[in-house]
Amino acid sequence: MDVVQQASDAEEAGEGGQKARDRVLFLRDELAPSTPCMVLGGHLRKKREGWRDLQQQDVAKVLGWSDSKVSRIESGRNAIKLPDLERLFSLYRVDEEDQEPLRELALIGKRPMWWKPWSGITTAYLQAVLSFEDAAQRIRSYEPQYLYGLLQIPEYAEALIRRGPDESYHAALVALRQERQAKFAAAHGKELICVIDEASVRRPVGDAQIMRRQVQHLIELNEDPRYQLRLAELNRPNLPLEVGPTTIFDFAEALLPTIAYSENFDGGLVIQDEASVDRRVRKFDELRAMSLNPSKTTQKLQHLLQTTYYR
Repeated sequence: MDVVQQASDAEEAGEGGQKARDRVLFLRDELAPSTPCMVLGGHLRKKREGWRDLQQQDVAKVLGWSDSKVSRIESGRNAIKLPDLERLFSLYRVDEEDQEPLRELALIGKRPMWWKPWSGITTAYLQAVLSFEDAAQRIRSYEPQYLYGLLQIPEYAEALIRRGPDESYHAALVALRQERQAKFAAAHGKELICVIDEASVRRPVGDAQIMRRQVQHLIELNEDPRYQLRLAELNRPNLPLEVGPTTIFDFAEALLPTIAYSENFDGGLVIQDEASVDRRVRKFDELRAMSLNPSKTTQKLQHLLQTTYYR
């Protein structure tokens, strides 16, 4: 059963369904959750559940809010106003020493993110990815069709983005991708583990010269200890490719539990449901173990340069 079906089934299961619905979000044009708001929402959910096992509808009834308002605050899709936060402190009897860090998170959640200049031309699911990339300590990704955004050279990114309908946005989106890569490269202690499907480097994006520079870039990245690239070979039998396009964001323990993300043509799934995340993590790790190690991946990419993308 796929995650979309799980989420659909959960919607019919009362309070349990509400919890599952909050833990598997399908984003298209909806407001995207930001990491600070998700962290705050997670703390508030724990406070609610720890105080007489209140349900979301109980909180909504007492405070005169809609059920959806409580849900959106706890899932991180809405930034909370400070007066509303104070009312929750009072309802949940939050100790004074626990209140100030939560107030600070609420203030951070209302600040413009670095990608605000691009917010009018980016999808909600891309904004969610940017927020997770910013906060994650480790990113694990498998993309079966194209290279993960943090691996793309500008020419490769431009060739992909040009397929979009509005030409006036293309240059700005390429600039966003470059800024995204620069933010990751400048951050301390981050790690990126990518399983690269061999098809994605054999399928030309742009022309052969672009692909040559792109493959050379992958070889260079694989020399950086922060990047670990592994190639899923086309002729390797029984690779567990059913995991599909998946990115796994691992955060500092005190920040957020691991989040899985999967994107398709219509939108993106943000998956926090523990069982669903665990299944994707296990399948990704199985695929990683069956793919070429970084050293052999570099050798394979060098061979590709000599045989396919030669000058």
